[in-house]
Amino acid sequence: MSQRPEAVPDNVVGGTPPPRPRRRLGPVPAIVVVVVLAAAPLFLAPFATTTLTRLLVFGLLAVSLDLLVGITGLPSLGHAAYFGAGAYAAGWVSIHLTPAIPVPLLVGAAVGGLAAAATGWVAVRSAGVYFLMLTLAIGEVLAQLAQSWDGVTGGANGLSGIPAARLGSEPLLGVGYLYWYVLAVGVVAFALVWLLARSPFGATLRGIRDNESRMRAIGYSTTLYKYGAFIAAGTIAGVAGSLLAAQQRLVTPGDLGFTTAALVLLAVVVGGAGSLWGPVVGAAVVVLVRDALGPGLGGHGELLLGIVFVLVVYLLPRGAAGLTSLRPFRRRRS
Repeated sequence: MSQRPEAVPDNVVGGTPPPRPRRRLGPVPAIVVVVVLAAAPLFLAPFATTTLTRLLVFGLLAVSLDLLVGITGLPSLGHAAYFGAGAYAAGWVSIHLTPAIPVPLLVGAAVGGLAAAATGWVAVRSAGVYFLMLTLAIGEVLAQLAQSWDGVTGGANGLSGIPAARLGSEPLLGVGYLYWYVLAVGVVAFALVWLLARSPFGATLRGIRDNESRMRAIGYSTTLYKYGAFIAAGTIAGVAGSLLAAQQRLVTPGDLGFTTAALVLLAVVVGGAGSLWGPVVGAAVVVLVRDALGPGLGGHGELLLGIVFVLVVYLLPRGAAGLTSLRPFRRRRS
């Protein structure tokens, strides 16, 4: 006597159960990461703490670029210009006015945002490869300006002699204290970008990224929204630049040149555009390969970075952030 097949529920197609919704872990992982980072100087050597400080600065720059690349869909090769502008402004204020926190930080953010506002209106009116080339040209112009304006930027030698950041009357001379300052500012800036990306403004930017013509057809001024994102990204890049001036106490034209812009774009691609936390992972890869592994490879750190980039493009098209969306392979029941 043959058995009747079991009834298939209405929400099952072809006998395969629907995928379960992904569980959101909430703020717990972020809190754990911040606590671990805050405790890191207690266990690391001074050189490792300094490297981790540079990683946080570069990670914040990568997050600001991800606001353009991953959220708005505007890949830029000139974003380091606003990073360097903020660094020069914060360094100049620290030398000639005061290094007291938060004055250099606010000045760096303001100059980065103003530089983005002055150049972004032209840039956001283009798209695709034209936008890429235009931002590259803007970055090179500002890099040449920094190299030739000796009285303000120090020219090719850079802006040196930047005093240590001062909290009240105490300068942050210890690498641990400086690290905690950079970490605190980085966490606040990252939270602001996270809130912006998940606001109605950020949802509109994602709509522009996915289908700009449709967003324009339903009444959105896409140029103004892209311009706002450009200014916001430039402001956060200026904040990262002010942290660079406090950590490095030297700013050079290379900090706003093509090499820095290309490395930060590489960090966004390696980490995963659009995830915000992924570019921080990509920045960690870039800084560790360049600063930690590069000297031991006989100056071939750039070659290793190129190999990592090729492997990520072919094996992880969505970057390191794409690893969180992978699910274990489940065999179908016969």
